[in-house]
Amino acid sequence: MKVEKNNVVALTYSLRIPDTDGEMDVVEVVTEQDPMYFIQGISGLPEGFENQIEGLVVGDTFDFTVGAEDGYGEYDPEAVVDLPKEVFQMEDVDQSELLQVGNIIPMTNEDGERMHGQVVEVKDDVVIMNFNHPLAGKEMHFEGQILSIRAATAEEISHGHVHGEGGVHHH
Repeated sequence: MKVEKNNVVALTYSLRIPDTDGEMDVVEVVTEQDPMYFIQGISGLPEGFENQIEGLVVGDTFDFTVGAEDGYGEYDPEAVVDLPKEVFQMEDVDQSELLQVGNIIPMTNEDGERMHGQVVEVKDDVVIMNFNHPLAGKEMHFEGQILSIRAATAEEISHGHVHGEGGVHHH
């Protein structure tokens, strides 16, 4: 079998991105003990990643770079916004713990889309949030190996994610 649309793929990889000095920093490592499973074509991974591994077979290794335009897009300065502090008032949440610089907070925009914002700065009555993907504007270098491939079940395809080993367990 090959990596192709609607197949469940398990793989290992390391992800490196250039830091401000142009050195490549490893930011994520997925090992054989806990491989990444996804359904090719509906993985939510950058299209540039899926395109690169399309057609590989079990045991194949890969080593490629995905540019920002094929990854998480360019950094958008307009995605950094000031939000009034009262937006973050929720029951049972300690606001001072929630609003720490660097924290990632899941939010919903006015269209009901889920987004993740990172706290950039907390002022008296506003919070500056950055809704860019942490890897926006970054070139991503992936290196890894394909461990297994199987056909996704109809249920997995309709749900859009892997069930069973390495996947989401519904109760």
